[in-house]
Amino acid sequence: MSDMPEDRKNAARKKAQDHLTSSQQRDALVKQERDKERASVANKTAKLRALRLAKETAEKEAAALAPPAKSGKKAAPARRKV
Repeated sequence: MSDMPEDRKNAARKKAQDHLTSSQQRDALVKQERDKERASVANKTAKLRALRLAKETAEKEAAALAPPAKSGKKAAPARRKV
């Protein structure tokens, strides 16, 4: 009869260990998914930044090649009498 408490302790210890192991596996899987998502967002951001910089460069080059616009003053809007 003295073996009964030991068996219960071992069973409880095994159950706790199994629970811990499965929890650690879930945590590792969640971390992997989070890291993949972060990498995806970083790649998307880098691509969009490169596109924006290329567009800005093209606009600057086009502005440099275009003839200067007229710099005449615009007429002031007519004032209403109150």
